[in-house]
Amino acid sequence: MAIEASVGQEGVNAPSDVRVIQAALNAVMHPEIPLAVDGLIGPKTIGMITSFQDDKVGLRRPDGRVDPGGRTLRTLHSLIPKALTPDALAAVMPSASPRVVEKYFPLLNHQCDCHSAISSPLRLSHFLAQIGHESLSLQLTEELASGEAYEGRDDLGNTQPGDGVRFKGRGLIQLTGRYNYERYAVFADLDTSDEHWPEQLCSPEHALAVSLWFWEQRGLADKADKDDVKGITKAINGGYNGLADREAYLARAKFFLT
Repeated sequence: MAIEASVGQEGVNAPSDVRVIQAALNAVMHPEIPLAVDGLIGPKTIGMITSFQDDKVGLRRPDGRVDPGGRTLRTLHSLIPKALTPDALAAVMPSASPRVVEKYFPLLNHQCDCHSAISSPLRLSHFLAQIGHESLSLQLTEELASGEAYEGRDDLGNTQPGDGVRFKGRGLIQLTGRYNYERYAVFADLDTSDEHWPEQLCSPEHALAVSLWFWEQRGLADKADKDDVKGITKAINGGYNGLADREAYLARAKFFLT
């Protein structure tokens, strides 16, 4: 479900759930002063839930609360214009700051226009779910570990001293190893004459682009068309680590896009 617990008056009000409702209310109610999609419950959010229940849901006794699977949530979903917006991105990525959303929203919009692999609502929903989990809501573009564990890994093409650290995981879906980096460099026409060129993959533009390149290389759009979140997760992770979290990201993305 798009929310895991109740939001509003006497609700559980988990920040990730509150963000979903705030973004949805902005999209449907078009308030003169939009709600901040910040995950913080307060009188303004509760008041708008109540107004929505009165104006759009037709409840005789609005209670100012949205429950998972309830009529208010179903009505919200039915009335949302299905599109990726800054508010929707903030709701899908519950740990993203306004600055991060502002940075990535135009990049995502541009990539959606350029790549069929994420051009459909379902494909984009799955892509957002995976990059959201892998990057902690677009916050991390570089592996926290040093990369020394990859030293001498022939399967990654790390054949020269220092390759493990130099070609550590980078990107929203982290690319690892000299071999993979060099393949992406050819694709993206990167200037590899600068010894620090691998660090470019930490930039928002390349962090997103390399993740989309990986997505296309692995044919994950086909799995997205089948709504196969487990198959996509295994292709990225090698197993099913974090599956529940990826599914939660996916449910939020689908709420706004499908």
